Amino acid sequence: MKKALEGIKVVDLTSALSGPFCTMMLADYGADVLKIEPLHGDQCRTWGPIDEKSGESGFYCYVNRNKKGATLNLKSEKGKQMFYDLVKDADILVENYRGGVTKKLGIDYETVKKINPSIIYASCSGFGQYGPLTHRACYDIVAQAMGGMVNLTGFKDTDPVKVGPSVADHVSGIYLTVGVLAALHHRDMTGEGQQVDVSMFDTIFSLLENALVNYTMAGEISQRNGNIDPSIAPFDIFPCKDGFTALGVGNDRLFDTFCHTIGHEELLGDPRYKTNDLRCKNYLPELQELIRGWCMEHTKKEIEYIMDEAGIPCGPVLDVKEAIEHPHTQAREMMVHCEHPTAGDLYFQGCVTKMSETPGVVETPSPLLGEHNREIFGLTEEEEAQLKEEGVI
Repeated sequence: MKKALEGIKVVDLTSALSGPFCTMMLADYGADVLKIEPLHGDQCRTWGPIDEKSGESGFYCYVNRNKKGATLNLKSEKGKQMFYDLVKDADILVENYRGGVTKKLGIDYETVKKINPSIIYASCSGFGQYGPLTHRACYDIVAQAMGGMVNLTGFKDTDPVKVGPSVADHVSGIYLTVGVLAALHHRDMTGEGQQVDVSMFDTIFSLLENALVNYTMAGEISQRNGNIDPSIAPFDIFPCKDGFTALGVGNDRLFDTFCHTIGHEELLGDPRYKTNDLRCKNYLPELQELIRGWCMEHTKKEIEYIMDEAGIPCGPVLDVKEAIEHPHTQAREMMVHCEHPTAGDLYFQGCVTKMSETPGVVETPSPLLGEHNREIFGLTEEEEAQLKEEGVI
């Protein structure tokens, strides 16, 4: 079966998560991704969980599947020339160095586009390619903090907390992928390459939803509200007999149905709850406590069945094991197996975007360090040995 990005050559200089997540998606849909690592390897090769038998990182294996891998010392003149030769016919280059590093190495967009004017040069960094903070290093927790998300996460009476998964990295990788595909379309029409610039700081800032317009329109600085949504009510996590459940009653019609479903039709005549806006203002404490009381009389499965029958958005709070084993997860092929040469059977997330004619697939495991040096650089066994001795690969 033909793949959506078949024939697209990607030179991948990324490490950690944001950049590799982008190139993983490109590889899943058929691009030929050549991952070029420093001689000591991508930093996330040391991030857990680590397989005791092989020493391989599960984290690295997941975000670097479907790629070929080589090593290269970009600080050496010979290594730099090998890099220049590699990008001559590449369609895309993806890097996630902090701002200014590629220029110091001599592999920045201005240099690369002289070699290949039609290349799409995709850059993902903490603070972008321009601005007063462009030089700063960044991880997800810093982007979440400075972008405004940490201050909105948690409960009013607790310290702020970051969102559990690395959303700055993941969504930045998605934004970068969107930018790359848009730039490819533009190149197909005009022949022109360009640089795509995504910042983790910008990414988090873009995800603040109504907190931004709440300030620009109403002059209010949003604060932590726990599981409550400030613009929809009821929209919360509720305790029940055997755990927790999520409920979203997003409009007046649903609230009418919801009141009948839980047997509290008297709420419909209460002027405090007549509209969604009024429910938001008057949700605490009485309406929240009433719904909690009803939920505590039922199990997660009972609530899920009752709400599903009524057409009200609802779902149990699942742990990772429960989420993996859920029939819908399995039916959507969101967990896939991949055989690694040293770590053995790997079981991780599948492709999110389902395409009828050119579906994404997980075909090959992440590369061992320098596994494809000869293939990627066109070397003989003797040439590979010599370059290793010289510290080039």
